[in-house]
Amino acid sequence: MSSTSLDDSTGLSRRQLLRMIGLTAGNAAMYQAMSSLGFAADSTYTGPINLQGAPKGATVLVLGAGIAGMVAAYELRAAGYQVQVLEYNSRPGGRNWTLRGGDKFTELGGYAQECQFDKDHYINPGPWRLPYHHRGILSYCKKLNVPLEPFVQINYNAYVHSRKGFGGKPQRYREVKADYQGQVAELLAKATKQNALDQQVSAEDRERLLESLRDWGALDKNFQYVAGQRSNERRGFERPPGGGLDARPEFSKPIGLSEILQSGIWQGIAFADEYDTQQSLMQPVGGMGKIGEAFGRALGELIRYNAKITQIKQSDHGVTVTYEDTTAAAPVKGVAAGPALTASADWCVCTIPLSILSQIDMNVGAPMAAAIGAVPYASAVKVGLQFKRRFWEEDDHIYGGISYTDLPIVNIGYPSYGFHDAGKGVLLGAYIWGMDAMEFTSMTPDARVKRAIDYGSQIHPQYRTEFDNGVAVAWHRVPFTLGCFGVWNEDSRGKHYENLCAIDGRIVLAGEHASYIPGWQEGAVTSSLDAIGRLHQRAVAKGAKS
Repeated sequence: MSSTSLDDSTGLSRRQLLRMIGLTAGNAAMYQAMSSLGFAADSTYTGPINLQGAPKGATVLVLGAGIAGMVAAYELRAAGYQVQVLEYNSRPGGRNWTLRGGDKFTELGGYAQECQFDKDHYINPGPWRLPYHHRGILSYCKKLNVPLEPFVQINYNAYVHSRKGFGGKPQRYREVKADYQGQVAELLAKATKQNALDQQVSAEDRERLLESLRDWGALDKNFQYVAGQRSNERRGFERPPGGGLDARPEFSKPIGLSEILQSGIWQGIAFADEYDTQQSLMQPVGGMGKIGEAFGRALGELIRYNAKITQIKQSDHGVTVTYEDTTAAAPVKGVAAGPALTASADWCVCTIPLSILSQIDMNVGAPMAAAIGAVPYASAVKVGLQFKRRFWEEDDHIYGGISYTDLPIVNIGYPSYGFHDAGKGVLLGAYIWGMDAMEFTSMTPDARVKRAIDYGSQIHPQYRTEFDNGVAVAWHRVPFTLGCFGVWNEDSRGKHYENLCAIDGRIVLAGEHASYIPGWQEGAVTSSLDAIGRLHQRAVAKGAKS
């Protein structure tokens, strides 16, 4: 998942806030802000965990078969612990989830959807990309033989779009980036030549700066950004160079800086520079859910599916969990339900999302209980749209990448696989956050799809004639998580983060919510490894005393 979320006190998304910080205070200040908010933290993964010396016969209950839970189970079993995993869903992975043709999903409120995508097409309702520096999750892909392929984050031929500029007509990313960068470079070159930067730039560096600005901004010999060979090699030609008698190119005309600024369209060109979306990025071949499915195969019968946990109780000697089998027939009115099921172990690793865990009866201390209740969950909606043909490739020459817009759908993601396939194709037609996501969440799935078509057709007019079918997942209506990911701020981290992560008796929590990489699978991996490492130390100490 992305790390975008809302700051409820300002109405700004954290990405918008960080972009403002970067524009006004520079990259160093932005990176510091990103770290405090939970962005940009480099992975702490350095290699396989060492859990030598596990007490003989020690048992562990793992609650949740998402990435954090399955990492814990995988490593604890390898160390010699007896492990059992309880999972609410009928599949492994949690938010590591891929919807393919034939898959069915029922959200809160009873709305049921069946994905109708053609074979080999899919949408990832949760995470959809793996940054190169997320070494932990990548290491498990390697261990579990999950093949990876490139994920195209930035495509210079995709679109940036603003309702406030260019008559609502989308612009190519490369054109806006080149023109914005070129004209800023020209302004800075003028200031440098007029000695306006003498306090910041030495005479020795002045010429070096001017030469670098000429190169960075594609300026001409007069340090101007104008229609010509240099600018067109960045932004593209009106008519590109070719061969034969009709080979001469025609230069395209740059967009004026004022028009770019007034439209706000410049906001769509910075995403690929953010640490968590810098190339290279990868994706599992066939969908992100392939990782969870591979973990599920590796753990096999250790996982008890369709187990809805209703109570977690610990004593000085162990932990007992009460749960329901969600596949059992609903009790007939007036007839008592069957007996509750229980599972017990010496220790418990709980990876249940805090939005769910806060509603479960669990006897932990006040500090952990307060921490569990202090973390709200971001609202997000994803819409997958299947079309009759891959018009984005055939008509618009877009192969992978993302188009950005100020419409509520936020972006359109193009598949990074199946280039030039005949037949149908699937777009991520919306990835919506904040108040817009809450509005979409209140709609029926069909209405969400229809709205995504309405908005998307402003960027790709082909939507209306080429649309085939769609599916829409609103995370606040997903029963097993009730939200997208945990949202921390500086104040809540200061008050509750350490209490959330600390071992309480025989229970330790893990998941992306217990990390400084919220909303990313790497946060789940590193949190899980840290949690089981500390739990192992306590188990060994207890075993030595007994």
